[in-house]
Amino acid sequence: MSFYFFTYILKNATRVFMKNKCIFLDRDGVLNEDCSDYVYKIEDVAIPTGVIEGLQKLKAAGFLLIVVTNQAGIAKGLYERADVWKCHAYFQEQCGHLLDDLYFCPHHPDYTSRSLLRKPGSLMLEKAIAKYNIDPSQSWMIGDRHRDVEAGQRIGVKTIQITASAQEAIGDYHATNFSEVTTRVMASI
Repeated sequence: MSFYFFTYILKNATRVFMKNKCIFLDRDGVLNEDCSDYVYKIEDVAIPTGVIEGLQKLKAAGFLLIVVTNQAGIAKGLYERADVWKCHAYFQEQCGHLLDDLYFCPHHPDYTSRSLLRKPGSLMLEKAIAKYNIDPSQSWMIGDRHRDVEAGQRIGVKTIQITASAQEAIGDYHATNFSEVTTRVMASI
């Protein structure tokens, strides 16, 4: 066998055999303030205190940071996919491009179609796991809704639900803000 073959194997062994750890992040209510209406304009993106600092710590700890978000406003005709990408680009600018990817579901069962992409379905997370060689046992789903937690539970990641009170939470852990999320995840490694 040639030297080049062995070089190729060594370069790609890490990608094949070493799995990545990941933080799956819901968008609205986690990375930006949730509002009563849909967030699809840059001027409506409000990043809570502690989010950017938390993302920096999680990235430094070796986590992939992947957004998985339902965007039913597309199905309802309120905005377009391009608006989601514009808000994502704006957030990336604000946080120093820390996010590794964005998956979003534009479907809603009452307006377009049923979709396994839509949380509590887990297809967005499953696609990311396959693309990025993610190890669910080392990964987390962070969300503010039961459907976020349920999606994470379906693929076997640890879950943290951001809610006002622990009684509302169904996740493995509860937090009231992103700073608490960061502390919980960092304490586990």
